[in-house]
Amino acid sequence: MDFSFDIKEIATVTMVLFAVIDVVGSIPVIIGLKQKVGSLQAGKASLVSLAIMVVFLFAGESILGIIGLSTKDFAIAGSLVIFFIALEMILGIRLYKDEVSSTASVVPLAFPLIAGTGTLTTLLSMRAQYSMLSLLIGIVINVAIVYLVLKKLNYLEKVLGVGGVAILRKVFGIILLAIAVKIFRTNTGL
Repeated sequence: MDFSFDIKEIATVTMVLFAVIDVVGSIPVIIGLKQKVGSLQAGKASLVSLAIMVVFLFAGESILGIIGLSTKDFAIAGSLVIFFIALEMILGIRLYKDEVSSTASVVPLAFPLIAGTGTLTTLLSMRAQYSMLSLLIGIVINVAIVYLVLKKLNYLEKVLGVGGVAILRKVFGIILLAIAVKIFRTNTGL
């Protein structure tokens, strides 16, 4: 396992995860969730998300090995998931359906909204390209951002407005689309 420190790698990993997690673009969904359940626990959601991402980062490859898949197989499949997430963001359509429960801070907020399929797929895909330290630091930075957004949700809603959130969502959708193409190209040899 590579634990080398590279600030450029850390910045890249952080930005990729930020785009995939899309906590800013998810503000309207999070606000709707908060209205349905009354309140969300920012700390609990952040810690559960962190745990899911770190466990999957370390154990995901072993789990794949047990079922006979390689990291490249998962990366290619993941690139398709990321591609569809990007299309959702760009086109404003909903392909994945989320259910609301009484434990909304964990399900659906921590999983699958924050540490969902796209995030886990991206982590495994990036594991082949970036050092473990860069990935861990990128995860921690993003969980800190998620925590701040959840704590300041009402303020951010007022500052960004509906138009600002929509623009951010589209911009990060284009970035994600490019990332999906890069992951697919890298792992297929195209």
